Order: sequence, then structure tokens, then C-alpha cells
Amino acid sequence: MFLGLDGVEIGLLIVFLCLFGGILSGFPVAFAIGGSAVISFGIIAGLDSAGLLIHQAIDSSSSAYAGLIAEGIRPDAISVFRYPELPRIGEPVFPQGWEVALDRNVSFVVNRMNERVLAGQSIETLLAVLMFVLMGITLERSKIANDLLLTMARVFGPLPGGLAVSIVVVGAFLAASTGIVGATVVTMGLLALPTMLRNNYSPELATGVIAASGTLGQIIPPSIVIVLLGTLAGDLYSAAQEERAQLVGCSDALTYLGEPAVVSVGTLFQAALLPGIMLAVLYALYAFGFALLNPSKAPAVELGSTNSEVITRAEGLTWFLGVPAALIGGLIVLSSAGVIGSQNVAVDSFSQAGQTASLRTNVSPDCQAAMIELHGQEAWDEAIAEQQVIDAAGGVAQAVQLTAEERVAQLAINIEDAAPIGTGIAISLVLLALILTTARGVSPSSDPRPLWIGLGALFVGLLVDALFISPVTSPGLTIVMLAIPLVVSFWAIRYGFGLLTQNELLRVVFPPLVLIVAVLGSILGGITNPTPAAALGAGGAIMLAAYRKLRDEDRSGKTIIMSTFALIVMILIGINFDLRIGQSEVGFENWVAFIVAKGAYLYALFGLLFGCWTLFRSGVLSPVVRETAKVTSMVFTILIGSQLLNLVVISFGGEHYIQQFLRSFDNEFRVFLMVMLVLFVLGFVLDFLEIIYIVVPIVGPVIYGGTFDPKWVTIMIAVNLQTSFLTPPFGFALFYLRGVAPPAVTTQHIYRGIIPFVGIQVIGLGILWFFPSIVTIVPDLIPN
Repeated sequence: MFLGLDGVEIGLLIVFLCLFGGILSGFPVAFAIGGSAVISFGIIAGLDSAGLLIHQAIDSSSSAYAGLIAEGIRPDAISVFRYPELPRIGEPVFPQGWEVALDRNVSFVVNRMNERVLAGQSIETLLAVLMFVLMGITLERSKIANDLLLTMARVFGPLPGGLAVSIVVVGAFLAASTGIVGATVVTMGLLALPTMLRNNYSPELATGVIAASGTLGQIIPPSIVIVLLGTLAGDLYSAAQEERAQLVGCSDALTYLGEPAVVSVGTLFQAALLPGIMLAVLYALYAFGFALLNPSKAPAVELGSTNSEVITRAEGLTWFLGVPAALIGGLIVLSSAGVIGSQNVAVDSFSQAGQTASLRTNVSPDCQAAMIELHGQEAWDEAIAEQQVIDAAGGVAQAVQLTAEERVAQLAINIEDAAPIGTGIAISLVLLALILTTARGVSPSSDPRPLWIGLGALFVGLLVDALFISPVTSPGLTIVMLAIPLVVSFWAIRYGFGLLTQNELLRVVFPPLVLIVAVLGSILGGITNPTPAAALGAGGAIMLAAYRKLRDEDRSGKTIIMSTFALIVMILIGINFDLRIGQSEVGFENWVAFIVAKGAYLYALFGLLFGCWTLFRSGVLSPVVRETAKVTSMVFTILIGSQLLNLVVISFGGEHYIQQFLRSFDNEFRVFLMVMLVLFVLGFVLDFLEIIYIVVPIVGPVIYGGTFDPKWVTIMIAVNLQTSFLTPPFGFALFYLRGVAPPAVTTQHIYRGIIPFVGIQVIGLGILWFFPSIVTIVPDLIPN
């Protein structure tokens, strides 16, 4: 053996050194990865041809090996790590020659490019990366961060360490709206760092909190890391669980697990929500605690009020806490009492099919034993009992077509069981009421009569729905009956918006908050997948930036506002009316709804194009498009180069060698802990993209092939990768901040300041390790 190492070990070392050298060369990382793959393959092929790389493989023809097989041990479980005493034979790392390996690599790389970059199933999800990058860069160029930083500093400044806390809040807010680490760190470094230093903040705390808060975009959705990691995790988990099921004797993963082996990006967004908020809270608590222990290094700063008039404590508690709590609490109570609920009374043409058993019981003895070990004897006995009941009833009931009489009877039952007030109308009216009550709290000295009239109109609308609108009332008639209350309430809301604009916090936070709710709400609520939601976010960001630019130029932004309302009208009509005009019979209401929706769509499209023209005319759109193309091209180029590097590792058996080593440890937790430690160390020298596309595919079949929840595994990896932005010497957030920090702030200040936040990251990982329900609770509560 060359240098006393196995040939595969030397090959892995060569790949790592070539990759590390390529990154340090200063050559663009996106091309350095592909170049390191070509160079490392050439070096390994040359050493193999010279007979210097010898792999010590197990001699499968030996009697000792045959004895293990006779004992029932699977061949895939036999490795040099589990059974080091087995006889071995020396063979080249390329048993069939490097020419065959090269030919196979070229074929594989073409197929993988076609599957994952050009026309595969994951390409639609990867398009979300483009849209989210466009959304983030557009919002960053619209100066939204400037307003947020100033406003939050006024809100939290009077607290000890208030400026640092405000940085965390703004970082979390920008993470949910932009998700671009570089833009966030640079913006906050330019705007907030000088202010913090002028107010005698410690340079270590100031730089640490800015760099750490800027990386929250890597975990708080919509996160590009989650999108990229999610597309990879879905494939790895599905393949690993299928292999696991077949190894234990089951036909497929659905039989063995009792559920599909699927994990989607939308589900991962749900799973990442609480961990992201948890990290932001930990950052803020550290800043607050640091200020309490070192008041001279993080003093309270009074920067003025965000409201145009003084609000007493009683008024604030009443209108900002008491009344909203009463409205939301009343909605919950009425929903629990059945007064508010679903009014869907549609009757299917077919009856419901019967329920199957919770687990498949018609399986082989080996599969049965494995399923009992996985689910427990109680779950298996319950499934057996369920199957016996089904068999006694003649099998699973099949769906049959209902007769006209049965459909009429079922419709009558559905109408009788429907709630008096529909959930959609109730929630909409409560949201409108919250706008009016908040306006009352913002300006207590203003004339409250329009607000009271609006609240009265909303209450009348609720009564009209309860008394006169039934579940079978047509959408058109519903709109007519609610027209007067809605018109009066909108008149009052227009007056309320004038009062709300007097509060700087609401004026700054509300527009991007609506965009965040629209994008994340549609994903987290399971309404749509990330790609359409990202397109909605990109379009909304363009219109928001255009409105901001028009206001800066003292021009009217009514076109943007009206096109936004047109979009809302289009969505509401699409939800409540049947717009399929290609049917043989289309009612008058549906024709009117289609025409209105078409007009709203055209006006919304005009507003989007007008917003693009406004940004192009002002010189904003061109750099946004160029930066988006640059970032997206880098991501996809790294994807291609990393696939090539992976194929090189696979070609000489490196991937199989690493997986055998990991599988030699029978403890899942120990294996995953080892992987997490390796990822943490690699974060010091590699970017998150290289780790996702190079390391995760190698270790993924092992860590996704066990009993761990794939959502928990993926989020743990994502949080771990977040530290790669903070760990010196190659933490990108540190580079971004160093580039915009004033000369008084040294690199040592930045490195010392980031150490506590790296520790907080490790603490966060520990919390998620011992309390995995933080990751899984939101996906379990929200239907997908």
C-alpha cells in the first residue's frame, strides 16, 4: 500500500486536496469544483495505472466469508470495518481500468444533468431559487432594510442592548423577505454598525450580532438552503427507505413504513419555521443579557418615537392587546361552538371508499418481523384486528356511484350540518375589524365615528351572513347581500389607513409583511408549492419596489395599489366562482365573474409591467436582473461541478467506502453525530453549496436510511450549514462585514465578536437534538 494507506483512502485524500487547493486558488468556486474533479481524476488514474493505488478488498471466495453468509449475515453488512479479520485481496481502485470509469462518468454526468438541471422532476423546484433570489435582491434594492433598521432602532433603542436587539429583529424580518445573506449583512453593516459604534457599543457585540443576524436567511423560510437541500433530501430519503425496506424483506417502503417515503420542500419550510425563530430569540437574549452585564458596552439609546402622537399605557393595552385578543378569541369560541365553520355542502358523485388497515398485513414473515420491530407489537396487533374486521365485511368497500335520490338526501344532510357563518367570511371580517381597531389605537385623538361606523357595518355583515345567507346561496347573491356593509366598511377602512400611516412602524412594516404572509402563508398552509409562491413573491417585490421608487419621486403610486387590489379580487373570484367557461352550460353569475376576473388579471399584469418599467427607467431593474442571473448561474454551475466531483468519488469506490465506514457503527445517533461534526468542521473551509452538493449525497444514504424523521435530519443539517457563514477563516458573512466595516473595526473584533454566536448555534443544535418536536410540530399541525 502506498504510504501505508488503502488506495481508496488515498483517492479521497487527493480529491479533498484538489478541491481545497482549487478553492484557495482564487479561481471562481463554481468552476474550481469542476476543475478539481477533472484534476483529481487524472491524478488518481495515473497513480492507479502505475500500480501505486491498491485497495484491500475482502476476499469473497474465502471460507470465512462463506461462513458469515451461512450465518445469515447480508453481504452488504460485511465490510472491512465490521470484520477486519477477514482475508483480503489487493485490487486496483479501478478494477476495469480508468478508461471504463471515465466512460461511465461521462455517461452518468450527462444523465444527471438531464435529470437535475435540464428536464428532471426537481427542475421546477429549483426554479424557486431563481424567483426567491429575484425577490430578495429586488427588496434589498428598494431600501426596505434602511427603513426597517431606523424604525426598529426607535422601537427597541430605549432597552438595554436595544440596538443589538433591533438588528436581530430586522435580520429575522429580512430573512423572511429576502433570504440573501450577503445583501443583508452588507446593508446592516453599512447602516447600523456606524450608529452602534457612535453610541458606544462594543465592536465585538456590534459585528457579531450583525453577522449572525444576517445568516438567519439560511434557515428562516423562504430559504434558498432549504430549497436546495430539500430537493436533494427528497431523493435521498426515498431511495434510502426503499433500499431499507427491501433489505428487511418488504416489497416497498410504503409497506414497511406504513406511509409514503416522501419529504417535500414545502414541508421543510414548515419544519424550519420554529428553529429559525428560536435562533433569532437566542441571539436577542444574548444581546440583552450582554447589555445587562456590560451596560457601558451596550447602552440604551433614545432615538425618538415611531408614532405621531403620544399613546397612554391604557390606550395601548386596550387597542393593541385587549380588543384584538377579544376579536380573535371570539372567533375561536364561535368556531368551537359550531357557529362558524365550513359551509361546503358539495356532494360527490361516488360514495367514499372504505378505510384500509393502518398497516399492510399480507407480507412475508421477514417483513412482518421487521415491521413489528419498527412499529411495535401493539401497532401490528391493531392492524391485524382492523384487517379481520375488513375481511369479515367482505373486503374494503369500493366507491360506488350514488343515485339522484341519494345525492339529494346527502345534500340535505350536509346543509343541515353546515355552520351558520362561513369560515372565510368570518375571518375576512375579523381582519378588517382589526385594521379599524388598530387605527383607533394609533390615533386616539382623531374622530372615531368613521371607525365605529365601519365596525358596525362589519357586525351587520356578520348578521346578514348568519340570517340570510345559506350554504347553497350563490356567490353572486352573497356579494349582493353583503354589498352595503362591505362598501361602508371599506369607506371606514380608507379613513383608518390614513390614521395608520401616522405610525412609522406600521407604515414601514406592513407592506413587506403582507408580501411575507402571502408567500409563506401559501407554502406553509399547503395551498401551493414553493415555485408559484416564489413567483408571487418576485412579482410582489417588483411592485413594492416600484411603489417605493414612485413615492421617492413624489409621483402617485395609485396604479401599483390598484393593480394589487386587482390581484386580490382575481384570487377571491377564483376561489368563490366556477370560471370554467368551456362547459356546456355556464350561468350568468359565472360569466360576470369570469369577465371581472379577466379584467382584474389584465390590470394586475399591467401593474406588474408598469412596475418593471418604473424600475427600469430609474436604473434599478437592470442591476437586479444582472445580480439575479449571476447568483442563479453560480448555484447551477456549482450544482453541475459538484455532480462531476461526486461521480469521480463514486468511480473509485470512495462513496461506498465512506458509507461502509458509517454503517459499521450500529448506533444511529453516533453516526449522525459524527456526520454533524464533520459538516461543522467542513464549514470552516467550504461554503454551504459545496457541502450540500458534494458531502450530503455521499452520507445521505446512511443518515436518511434509518429511523430518524427526514424533516428533523434536514433541518439539523441546515442549521449546521448556517454556521459555515460564521466560522473563520472562510465564513462568508465575515468577509461581507469586513468589506463594509469602518477602519476602526479590525478583523480581530469581528472574529472575537462572532465566537459567542457560533456557540449559540451549537446550543441551538443541542436544543433541536434533545427536543426534535420543535422541528416536527408545525408540519404535524398543518395539513399538506
